[in-house]
Amino acid sequence: MRLYGLIGFPLSQSFSKRYFTEKFEKEGIGDCRYEAFEIPSIRQLPELLQQYPELAGFNVTIPYKQEVMAFLHELDGEAESIGACNCIRISNGRLKGYNTDAAAFETTLLQQLQPHHQQALILGTGGAARAVRYTLEKLGVSYRYVSRTPGENEWGYADLDAGIMEAYSLIINTTPLGSYPNIEGKPNLPYTLITSRHYLYDLVYNPPLTAFLKEGKDRGALIKNGYEMLVGQAELSWNIWNAEE
Repeated sequence: MRLYGLIGFPLSQSFSKRYFTEKFEKEGIGDCRYEAFEIPSIRQLPELLQQYPELAGFNVTIPYKQEVMAFLHELDGEAESIGACNCIRISNGRLKGYNTDAAAFETTLLQQLQPHHQQALILGTGGAARAVRYTLEKLGVSYRYVSRTPGENEWGYADLDAGIMEAYSLIINTTPLGSYPNIEGKPNLPYTLITSRHYLYDLVYNPPLTAFLKEGKDRGALIKNGYEMLVGQAELSWNIWNAEE
């Protein structure tokens, strides 16, 4: 029995476990199972690997997409460029890290991206934000990070005036704000400045219409939640785990 899983903290909701369990059932894959491993510290990873020697690969979610890289033997080139890793393949005891977030984000972002979406605000600065940044650079879309604690070359939410909101018509939420069960949460944007020229993309998938996306929808903006991105990155992970050496 091959074992796959997800590490993160907290894991009150696990899309991956449900998705892969249903996938195995639907596709008649009887020799695999997928579990959620909630670990309060990334330092517990070696112990987890010892406890489950049958583990053949795992996904990584908040807050370990960057921290996990210190435990890997090898990094795929794209994951190294991004500086974050959400998929690990284990082969002969060696851990190799990949990033499937960027490709899945790109595919789903392009479904509605318009020619005038030339500048983007990336809300949040964690591991998922790095995959978003990498994709925007690849597509030639300029960007600025927005953070509650802005660093160099980053904006705080209080900096977002009418000029910025008009110029930066693509807004991507990479934070967990608004995710279940705290569905009232949303980034502290000046939502009255959102127009039909904006495109709001939320990496959160539960609920399907977050408070952030509802603000955009109410003002005629294009909106997209993170469900299809999650499906895409899960399938890319599966391909990596089952690729020939």
